[in-house]
Amino acid sequence: MITKDCVETAYSFLHQKQRIYVHSTLDWQKDDIELAIADYADNMSQELYDAICGGSSDFLRNHKRFQEDITKAVEILEEMLPVDQC
Repeated sequence: MITKDCVETAYSFLHQKQRIYVHSTLDWQKDDIELAIADYADNMSQELYDAICGGSSDFLRNHKRFQEDITKAVEILEEMLPVDQC
C-alpha cells in the first residue's frame, strides 16, 4: 500500500530538485541532483517506484532521459496527491 505520507514526501523532494535542475546552468549541480535522485529512487518504496516508472528499470537513473523522467515523476506524483477536503 502506498501511503499518503510516502507520496507527499516523494513529491516534495522530486519537485524541489526538478525545479532547480531545469533552471540550473551548472553541470556539477545537475550531476549532483541526478545522483541524489538516483539514490532516492534506489531507496524509495518499491510499490511507489513501480507506480511512477512506467515499467522502465532505469527510470530516474538514466542521464540521457533524466529531465524527462523527473518531469514525468513529478506529474504522476502530483496526480497521486490526496485532495484536501474542506
